[in-house]
Amino acid sequence: MASSSSAPESKILTLKSAGNDEFQVEASIAVQSIAIKNMVEDGYTNIPLVSISSEKSGCSEEELKEFDNEFVKMSIKKMSLFVFAANFLHIAGLTSLLCQTIADKIKNKSVNAVRRIFDIISDYTTEEKAEIRAEHDWAHEGELDETVDDDDVVASPTVRDENEGESDDNDTSEEETGEK
Repeated sequence: MASSSSAPESKILTLKSAGNDEFQVEASIAVQSIAIKNMVEDGYTNIPLVSISSEKSGCSEEELKEFDNEFVKMSIKKMSLFVFAANFLHIAGLTSLLCQTIADKIKNKSVNAVRRIFDIISDYTTEEKAEIRAEHDWAHEGELDETVDDDDVVASPTVRDENEGESDDNDTSEEETGEK
């Protein structure tokens, strides 16, 4: 049995384009493609990509960042769907990009705005809300953005109290009745 303390060696695959250009790629990256993953599982280490041209696109790091910035110009709702898909497919880079972008978009939003975006219903009593606000007063400092675009709401709207837009302090929970 091999020593578990040594780092595992990364397997390198050779991808061969239609123009017979060869590219050395780490297997863990290449197998994000199901087609390549299937070939690796069948024992291939030299992967023929006969329908892929190797024409150099001259894509720089700056162009990749620009592509990412353009790609994430979508609603939080749509990005959330992509997060679920990327996470399911184990595409860590895409998951990270989308999650960071969502975090950046909600960064200066108020608690109420974030609740509306993610369709989170507060079940705190008025007293609990006051206590939490006192404990975390720093989180309520400064000007917070209350705006929410309808396209950003992740979950479908539910029937709410008519006071929903005014203040969360008027919400009451069923536990206030004293019954357990």
